Amino acid sequence: MEFDKELDARNLNCPLPILRCKKGLSEIAATQTLKIMATDPGSVKDFQAFCKQTGHELLQLDEADGLFTFYIKKRAD
Repeated sequence: MEFDKELDARNLNCPLPILRCKKGLSEIAATQTLKIMATDPGSVKDFQAFCKQTGHELLQLDEADGLFTFYIKKRAD
């Protein structure tokens, strides 16, 4: 999947992946895509809830060998 910015939140526990995501989203334009890599299993529910509450779109979630990769499209302002 194509993305505009990548963030590494591996080995960080809640709430740090979400905080990094918020910062990353603030650095890209509306409708661009942010890729976030995380290893915290709780981040799956955290990112789903974050997107639902903020209006950003979780385009894709991949999981392989304990690595969770999220693709989040920034909402149009």
